Amino acid sequence: MRQPSLISRRVAVAAVSLAVAAGAAACAGPQDSSKDGSAGQGKPQKGGTLSVLNTQALNDFDPARQYTSGGGNVPTLVFRTLTTRGPGSGAAGNKVVPDLATDTGRPNADATEWTYTLKEGLKFEDGSPITSADIKYGVERSFAAELSGGAPYLRDWLAGGAEYQGPYKDKKGLDSIVTPDARTIIFKLNKPEGDFPFLATQTQFAPVPKAKDTGAKYEEHPISSGPYKLVKNEGDGEHLVFERNTYWSESTDPRRKQYPDRIDVKSGLDSAVINQRLSTSSGADASAITTDTNLGPAELAQVGSDKSLSDRVGTGHFGYTNYLAFNTKVKPFDNPKVREAIAYAVNRTSVVNAAGGSALAESATTFLPNQPAFGYTPDDPFPAGRTGDPAKAKQLLKEAGYPNGLTITLMHSTIEDRETSPEIATAIQEALKKAGITVKLDGQENNAYKQKTRTIKTAPGVFLAHWGADWPGGGPFLAPIFDGRQIVKDGSNFNHAQLNDPAVNKEIDEINKLTDPDAAAKRWGALDQKIAGQALDVPLFHPVYKRLVGKNVKNVVISDWTGVLDISRIAVK
Repeated sequence: MRQPSLISRRVAVAAVSLAVAAGAAACAGPQDSSKDGSAGQGKPQKGGTLSVLNTQALNDFDPARQYTSGGGNVPTLVFRTLTTRGPGSGAAGNKVVPDLATDTGRPNADATEWTYTLKEGLKFEDGSPITSADIKYGVERSFAAELSGGAPYLRDWLAGGAEYQGPYKDKKGLDSIVTPDARTIIFKLNKPEGDFPFLATQTQFAPVPKAKDTGAKYEEHPISSGPYKLVKNEGDGEHLVFERNTYWSESTDPRRKQYPDRIDVKSGLDSAVINQRLSTSSGADASAITTDTNLGPAELAQVGSDKSLSDRVGTGHFGYTNYLAFNTKVKPFDNPKVREAIAYAVNRTSVVNAAGGSALAESATTFLPNQPAFGYTPDDPFPAGRTGDPAKAKQLLKEAGYPNGLTITLMHSTIEDRETSPEIATAIQEALKKAGITVKLDGQENNAYKQKTRTIKTAPGVFLAHWGADWPGGGPFLAPIFDGRQIVKDGSNFNHAQLNDPAVNKEIDEINKLTDPDAAAKRWGALDQKIAGQALDVPLFHPVYKRLVGKNVKNVVISDWTGVLDISRIAVK
């Protein structure tokens, strides 16, 4: 099915980059869509300057190298795509809706071919028309080695994609992308892919006029198809300035708005400074947001005692799971009863507390995130309550041949990231001790930790791990971790258990044929339950993100797709 050397590595890079961008686990954002009168309410008006205060620079501002969900959705200001995320808050934003296209795509009978028709009247920032040839060229240039970094799926999914080197080396282009006229584009795939409309939200599907392509320098001035155009890019994304694109039309783009006159994004700031500036909200900071800085436990406690601040704090969710990973090729983790014993022994309450408390982490008993779009089905194959069941764990250890307990080593990172941190490792150590399991902690510098855990030859028997999806579906969540064909022996491997079950692989293929997201979600949920019974991992928690916005910020919308506020709908007046 998928080529693990391509998909597994790059999906993980996306998950990691999201984690870094959030300053904790993944993307986040203000606005709890379940609350009325929360952050950013009030009638939005046009005008003013929106300031964005970030820690991480938005490097490589090129549609070939971006993920639409990256950078707090900043790319959506400039890069429209064939499809996009729904405009609503919460679960409503998990729906795929048309963007440049008139619909979300028309598949053939077996979902190996997808056809799109562009809307009429689409224009670039210079007033020239957007055509299907521009979409085709935008996709093709994402294959160029010098523009790597974006979504990896196209190389695996498109017929001929595995060998294609991009338009700079291969002038002929991809035969699997056909443009019979200026408004029609057809994609021919290697295999059925019912999730193609989700993939078409990625910035690789943004139109790029061939005559304006400057290769690696295109990031300095990408040609906009969205409501704003980039007018300044300093320090490779350290300082970005956007102004209105006068040729953008809301009639062809009901999802986005064009409220501020100007959007100014500054990066390289300290997270504590960002939250302090948003809290004080003086001068320009009253019209400021952050797309990558969360509130921590101490800051939340301070904000909670001040209603004027708490009204400007919202909650973001993202499809993400933190878990305990087993390498079943390493003893004693080749014994299912040992793995089950550990699952029963884990105290999720103490783990959640180590991750910042219940305001920042939700206890997890399923690998799939707790959102319906992923196929989440409430389940707990090893029910031990929130604080664990040491007695049950001891019984299973005895059945496994360890009546006197055992000693194991848990690898974790030494960084304070509330994911793979020493605090979480210590919480697990203390819980397992009650079940007769002595846990030795092996703290590794972050780069060494990632290298060792992702390399089959050096992967430990048990370690702290995390995973985030590129879109709200079970496919990009379960396949990289449990599809046996994604095991990578000479590169970054994320099928940590090295599971290669023909039945699981076949079911993944069968679900990928489905073009109905709801039908696919049910199947993903059932597959999650089936895999969970093998205790190949221990789900620990799903992160929650808290964000503060300036006092003048209006129309804050956040969906469950990215967990990030939708910057294309923000107003500051």
